Amino acid sequence: MKKKKIIVAITGASGSIYAKLLLNSLEQLADQIETVGVVMSDNAKEVWRFELGNSDYGRYTFDFYQKMDFNAPFASGSARFDTMIIIPCSMGTLGRIAHGISNDLISRAADVILKERRKLIAVVRDTPFSLIHINNMKTVTEAGGIICPASPSYYSIPTTIEEVAQTVVSRVIDLAGLEQDSFRWNENRA
Repeated sequence: MKKKKIIVAITGASGSIYAKLLLNSLEQLADQIETVGVVMSDNAKEVWRFELGNSDYGRYTFDFYQKMDFNAPFASGSARFDTMIIIPCSMGTLGRIAHGISNDLISRAADVILKERRKLIAVVRDTPFSLIHINNMKTVTEAGGIICPASPSYYSIPTTIEEVAQTVVSRVIDLAGLEQDSFRWNENRA
């Protein structure tokens, strides 16, 4: 199996727990991954500290890039990153991507992924959706992106907030094409 080159973008939308659990999962799946490049918006760092009560995003050994670092490898298609996961994806970020506005590394990397026909997964977290949000999701989907709302499932009978959030992250990992051991509908019956 070819190892994956993955971009993780973390925006300032509420839902830092999803980003944290994804980074934890990617650490555990390191044998399937060549590299992970991470870019966080300033608001993402602020929301992480507020929601999770720490700055643990700094503990991960992945390659971190500043939001305006257009010298990051994944700012160009020649770096051949396979997948970009935006988790959580703010509606502002989604709107900029939908309209081709590459004004920071997150939107530039998404533009590159889409133009190279690679996998973009946007984990949108806002609710409810306005018509503008829906149209932007439609545009990104038509361009080849995957909209994966942060809508947890409950058939695994999660008992903690992390287990609930992990149901979303497990779907994202599946969408990214990584092999994992997770709950599967009607496969994990006792």
